[in-house]
Order: sequence, then C-alpha cells, then structure tokens
Amino acid sequence: MLSYRHAFHAGNHADVLKHAVLVQMLDYLTEKDKPFWYIDTHAGAGLYALDHEWAQKKAEFDTGIGPLWRAAEGGETLPSLLDAYLDQVRELNPNGELRHYPGSPWLAWQMLRDADRLRLFELHSSEIKVLSNNFRGAGRKVMLYDGDGFAGIKAILPPPPRRALVLIDPSFEDKQDYARTVQSLQDSLQRFATGMYAVWYPLVQRREAAQFPSRLKQLRPKDWLHVTLTVRHPVEGGLGLHGSGMFIVNPPWTLKAQLQEAMPALVRLLGQDDGAKFMLEGESS
Repeated sequence: MLSYRHAFHAGNHADVLKHAVLVQMLDYLTEKDKPFWYIDTHAGAGLYALDHEWAQKKAEFDTGIGPLWRAAEGGETLPSLLDAYLDQVRELNPNGELRHYPGSPWLAWQMLRDADRLRLFELHSSEIKVLSNNFRGAGRKVMLYDGDGFAGIKAILPPPPRRALVLIDPSFEDKQDYARTVQSLQDSLQRFATGMYAVWYPLVQRREAAQFPSRLKQLRPKDWLHVTLTVRHPVEGGLGLHGSGMFIVNPPWTLKAQLQEAMPALVRLLGQDDGAKFMLEGESS
C-alpha cells in the first residue's frame, strides 16, 4: 500500500538539494544542440501549491526553499547553482510571492526545448491523476506512465537520441527501495552506460540508508559525484529526515565546482543546529 504524498514535504531541504542539482544537469544538457530525454522514475504530482493544507501542515518549505527565497529577495548574492535554481522557481511565482513549487518533472518541463522529451513514471494512483491533470495539454513532448518506474525504464533505455538524464528518487518509505534503486541503476548502466543518472536518497537513522552510498559505489561507475546535505543532528531514537544525498553518475564536468561553491551557503541558510554540514566526493576517469 503506497501512502507517501510529496505535497506534505514540497520545497523542503531535500527538495532544494535535489532540484538545485537537477537544474544544473538540465542546463548542461541544453547547451548542446542535440535533443535528449528526461526520465523520472517517481514523478509525483509534478507541481505543488504551498498554500494548500497539505503543504501547510508541517510547512517544511519554510526551512527549505523559504530561507533561500528570503535571502535572494533581501538582496543577497547567492552562488550560481542556487541562483539558477531560484530562477526556475520564480517562473511559477512571477509576482514575487512564494506560493507554488515545481517538482522535478515541472522543472524539466520548463527547461526542455522543442526536440527534447519527458518520460514520467508514477505508481501512486492518486498522484498519477494529479500529474496527468498538471500536464494536460503538454502534447507529444510528454509521456506519462501509470506504473512502476523501476520496471518501466528497462523498456525505454537507451532512448533514441542516446542522450538522457534519469532521475531515480523513490520515497524510500519501503526499505526495499534501497535495493531496488541499486539494481535499477546497475541495469540502466548496462543498457545505457553514457546516460546521466541522478539518485536521490534520504539521510535517516536506518541501516539501509547508511549502507546505500557504498552499495552505489560498488557498481564502479567511471565518473561519479556524491553530495550530502545534513541540516541537523539526528533525533535520538527517531527516524526523521535529518538530511539527504545525491549520487550522480556521468555528471557535468562543471558540477563539482558549482557544488563546492554552493554547499557552504546551503549549510548556512538551511542548517537547523550545529550538526549542519555537507560532504562532497567523487571520482572521474
């Protein structure tokens, strides 16, 4: 039974890290005059209203996108990675009031060109209905799949243009998602070794989460980056989210330097206690 609804968490610190990285990867792909596909294994609703009662219940955006938005509105000059991300959020909030937040599919939709394509998977029966409504009228650029993204991407890799960004970001509500993500990335690399892959995961007090980065590294990709953002000390005896990570295979060559510049600012703006920190590592062939 799937119960996770991202609207309760839209715009939180984990979204900030994931989407700031995603915007840079998409921007890099659009620099070449060659089409590509954006593939999202767990698309969610795609677009979120921050004034909706679900988002307001915990107001997680107020300690995520909120501090960045307020810093920029207050005249602070932010690192280029964060500024580019905020530019995409501003597209949905042209009057300067932060009311709407773009999920990963919507960010991609805003940035893709006429020849590029979106392929979006969503298994949750309620979420796929909202996603379909949000992308109504999008035309042939977008194809939605009502089903399991882990299984679905096997059928569409490699994509016809041989260029793609694949985002693998399950909720990890089910602990089997850790193993399924590793297997999915392994299968995908065998089918399409030159694709860009971005894997998001939560920092929680769970054995599977602690072992997850090592399991991804054991796949031995030639080029990878691994970045984590911790916003607070873990709650003693709790399973709450105290940070998140991104593991990127075949990253843009510019991304590491951009993260080195941006992560200290994220720690400063989003840190909730003295446990706030970041980690950045990687290998290149």
